[in-house]
Amino acid sequence: MAAETDARRIAFQGEPGAYSDLACRRAYPELEPLPCRAFEDAFAAVEGGEAALAMIPIENSIAGRVADIHRLLPETGLHIVAEHFELVRHQLLAAPGASLDTIRRVRSHVHALGQCGRLIRELGLAALVHADTAGAAAEVARLADPGEAAIASTLAAEHYGLQILRADIEDAAHNTTRFIVLAREPAHPPPGIPVTTTLLFKVRNVPAALYKALGGFATNGVNMTKLESYMTDGSFTATLFYADIEGHPEDHSVRLALEELDFFSREIRILGVYPVSPSRSDMAGEAC
Repeated sequence: MAAETDARRIAFQGEPGAYSDLACRRAYPELEPLPCRAFEDAFAAVEGGEAALAMIPIENSIAGRVADIHRLLPETGLHIVAEHFELVRHQLLAAPGASLDTIRRVRSHVHALGQCGRLIRELGLAALVHADTAGAAAEVARLADPGEAAIASTLAAEHYGLQILRADIEDAAHNTTRFIVLAREPAHPPPGIPVTTTLLFKVRNVPAALYKALGGFATNGVNMTKLESYMTDGSFTATLFYADIEGHPEDHSVRLALEELDFFSREIRILGVYPVSPSRSDMAGEAC
């Protein structure tokens, strides 16, 4: 018998105040965020019924894909049921009493430090890498040293009692993280709304297999919005492909494209069919 699911909680990887925590609160304000040490722990929380959903970052508009996620997705039986786009707004935080004149060091995740390089150079700060932004904020709060600062979210500032010395310090205004939302059961989007289908596949080891496998999407007019490849099983010849396509597997054109993909593939697995986030069109508009 399957374990009962706590429908009141949503799991995320990281410390309280992390951007994943912020994404949980904005997308599902009715749920209680559940911090987890690792991505595997967030998956396990949903699989074991401790949480109804997991909010998992999959790619960033500047840093690219999030390491380990695509390696872990094939290992879980969870389903993608939604996507969420979170605009990243970095804040320069410090303990009460500190100022721009007193800080000498800044702590954060390596990506956050890289995304705020302009201000770090302007202030002449020494950058110290932490495992995550919220953990850096927690460390600055613990030290209570006017020479220490952190780059993290407004939520981290509130959670750890830090002041914001400079707001919205990211170099690029479009800095956005895309999250996927995972659940134990698949989503069933109502008919007539735009949906994304996410799938994994391995092509057969024959000449031009990938070219032929993808041909069905072109000939049937199915738009593929993402295609990435990954080595599997420690082999340089065994490749796993991750793809996002527009449309539902039951749509006539998508069904034909998947049939052709199946003919040239050794394995296909659909990870989720879920509604397209309204933020996708906003992202496309900003990119133009």
